[in-house]
Parts: sequence; structure tokens; C-alpha cells
Amino acid sequence: MRKEFRGPLTETMFYILMALQSGPLCGIEIAERIEKRTRGRIRMGPGTLYTILSKFAEDKWIREIQVTGRKRTYGITQLGTTVYLEEVQRLRQCLEDAQEEQE
Repeated sequence: MRKEFRGPLTETMFYILMALQSGPLCGIEIAERIEKRTRGRIRMGPGTLYTILSKFAEDKWIREIQVTGRKRTYGITQLGTTVYLEEVQRLRQCLEDAQEEQE
């Protein structure tokens, strides 16, 4: 069994978990949501996306909700939501620290 990951998320990992906060999505929908949310700054290719989704499923941060042919729909688990919210809090603290440093 893999060691539970609780370090800083990469930007792409963070945005995948963010996308799944709205509800179950398939891979294409996740990529489209991320591209739209970041106004095109992040365009995730299938290799990156499905590698991360596989890791997240293995770590039980997400689970497959439905499989129709090759289309797989994923939903975030409670553990995945916890990891996401911890990262949001970490990033907020980073921003507070940066603002204090500039004062």
C-alpha cells in the first residue's frame, strides 16, 4: 500500500480536485473545466490527466462512478475533498505570509 500523500499538490493535481468539487466528471470534462477556469493558462493533455487520475484512484481520493465504453466518470471521495481543502488552506496561508512580508 502506498504512503498517504499529504504534501503540497502540483498545480495540475490541485485543479483536478477543484474540478471534481462540482460533481462527477469524465476526463474530457475535467480538462475542459480546468482550461476554462484558468482562462487557457492550463491545458492538460491526456497523458498528464489520466496519470494523475490513476494515482488519485489508487490513493482513494477519487473513484470511478460510471464506465460507458471507454468513457469513465469520476467522483471525488471524502478523503479527496479533505486533501483539497487542506491544500486550499495551505495556499491561503502562503498568500497571507506573502502579504505580511510586503508590509
